[in-house]
Amino acid sequence: MRTQPGATGCWTFGVHDSMDATTQKHAGARVRFALAAAAASMTLYVHAQEPTFVLGEVTVAGERSALLRASQILTSVDVIDGARVREQNVGASWEVLGLMPGIQLTEFRMGAESGKPSLRAFNGEGYINAVKLLIDGIPSNVNSGNLRHFDMIFPIDIDYIEVVRGTNDARYGLHNIAGNIHVVTRSGGNYTEGRATYGSFATRDLQAAAGREHGILAHNYFFAYQRTDGYREHALSEKFGVGGKWFLTPRPSLRLGLIARLYEHEAQEPGYLTAAELSADRRQSPAKNANDNDSREMKHLSAHLEYVPGELFAWASRLYLNTIDDDRRVTFSSFAGSTLPRQRRHWIERHLGWLNTLTWRGGDVWALEAGFNIERQDNQYQRYRYAFAVPTDFSSPAATANDDAYTLTNVGAYVQAVFRPAADFKLVPAWRVDRFSGEATRRTSGLTAPLQDYGWIHQPKLSAVYRLTPSASLYLNWGRTFQILTGSWAPAYLAPGTAAYWPSINTGYELGGRLSVLEHSELRLALWRQDATDEVANLPSAGATQNLGATRRQGVDLQATVHVGRFLKAWLFHALQEAVIRGGYSAGGNSLAGKEVFSTPRWISNFGIEYVGAAQWKASLLGRAQGSYFIDDQNALGKFGGYVLFDASVSYQLTPRVGLQVQVRNLLDRKYEYVWYDNFFWPPGSYQPMFSPGTGRAFYATLSARI
Repeated sequence: MRTQPGATGCWTFGVHDSMDATTQKHAGARVRFALAAAAASMTLYVHAQEPTFVLGEVTVAGERSALLRASQILTSVDVIDGARVREQNVGASWEVLGLMPGIQLTEFRMGAESGKPSLRAFNGEGYINAVKLLIDGIPSNVNSGNLRHFDMIFPIDIDYIEVVRGTNDARYGLHNIAGNIHVVTRSGGNYTEGRATYGSFATRDLQAAAGREHGILAHNYFFAYQRTDGYREHALSEKFGVGGKWFLTPRPSLRLGLIARLYEHEAQEPGYLTAAELSADRRQSPAKNANDNDSREMKHLSAHLEYVPGELFAWASRLYLNTIDDDRRVTFSSFAGSTLPRQRRHWIERHLGWLNTLTWRGGDVWALEAGFNIERQDNQYQRYRYAFAVPTDFSSPAATANDDAYTLTNVGAYVQAVFRPAADFKLVPAWRVDRFSGEATRRTSGLTAPLQDYGWIHQPKLSAVYRLTPSASLYLNWGRTFQILTGSWAPAYLAPGTAAYWPSINTGYELGGRLSVLEHSELRLALWRQDATDEVANLPSAGATQNLGATRRQGVDLQATVHVGRFLKAWLFHALQEAVIRGGYSAGGNSLAGKEVFSTPRWISNFGIEYVGAAQWKASLLGRAQGSYFIDDQNALGKFGGYVLFDASVSYQLTPRVGLQVQVRNLLDRKYEYVWYDNFFWPPGSYQPMFSPGTGRAFYATLSARI
């Protein structure tokens, strides 16, 4: 079953159907489980008023899960379907989020450290990682909050991606500051398909996926390999991933599953350029970076249980293990007077967790959901510094900055109710609590320190939706989230002389509305604000911490979609935003009050137009843009980083099962850069902007086949 206009208050566009008739026909036992789960986890929809936006076509009835989807209980939710994701040729999977509303992409393009998405005026610099990442319902951030496990998932295996913006999602605590991103991989079906891509910079990309259903067993597999020389010199990247899912439905009330994945990535790093180097040759890699590289390995294993004993209850339990071994060698500058600019950073992390969710439906008015989670992290971080050499000689360190072993244990619980006193009104009150413990050991000295004592962190939340007419609705969100310090040593841990920190509490407000002005068209407008107390800019990998105090982020989100005739569709997403510091001081002791948070553009836009004519042809023109941003905390060095980029593609079905696509990224060959302010690695008085050039015009040809 596909979502239809008005069926859930979502307007879907795009006619690419990734499921054939065989895939859509589920085995009998699994259909019965789906119906039981749907009945037990019914969220009392207010039809035609849910302010969820869907890009593409998303399967809603075939998920066969006892878990509630965010769009069933929350408001500011955006969804992109897997078929649209699989049309994109990207170097890293997180880049497909550039299609979605209000998402800022921070493109480091330094080998495996390629970049990441962020939202709601939190930037992607790594100081405050404010986005929770879920993959098939499993928490998947690393300790610092970075989203490195996103790289494990390749486009061919994605069913859909769901983005929740704001502070009113009670299901998750740690890192869920501004919202969360949930990547759901394909499950069940009967298909075998593959994609082979060749393109600019000697890019070769192979992806294959298969799914099978036999009675009570459903199993899915994927394999992916990508190799590219990169846009710049010394930018060779080679990675592969493999994974499998096995799910049993031995009886209509029970579903058991296992998911396993492995990912490896070897990549050179071209290094950051000064303004002079950028002007001379934007594709060069300076001699100092000739030995820079990154070797990253990630693994995932999870067990899933879903039990639906009747129409009133549903229970879901997930046990998981995520690991990462990331060994990065990086040179930031050629300054000879310190070992600081030349570093080897080695992370080894092991996250073991257990999540449980119980849903109860008490008739047509009430539904309750409660859950708890336990996560234990056993991590290591080594950081070594090296003597001056061109290129850096990483064979023997000159100094050890970190050799730390540290643990972090999170216990969290929540309860939320879905209350519908009338057909046109839905209220969702919720409450979440989290507590943290752990300790760190500095192995160079044997010193041990406990984690900061935050106590129980309480997070009340409230959402409401009211349908004014069948084509118009209003919604209101309010909620609190939190930030705690992460990292392997002080100030995250109370080493001697370390000050005590309170958690930073973020209080968010949002008022929005949705209107269908014409058939197959929609307009959504939202005003939001998020105020934080005691915010800390914390970069654990570099040992940099800065107290910002109170901050305010606020903005306006506009989303519009329209059908023009039978074959043409167009959309425009525009986000105005600002992030302002209301207290705090710079490293030099100067007040930051009234300054904008660095690396945060004031606006982000996405736009597109798509033509689907004869059954064999499809063409699209996509664009994304963002404003420039300050790169220093005093807002004194000017603005950088703005761009307007276009991508174009044409697809043709050679046969019903074989297709050809030609795609051009950065169609107009616009020059753009990621820019940051190097005030760590240059001597005082010589700090300067550093640039990572964006990729120029690139061509890709893809042959896809489905058996």
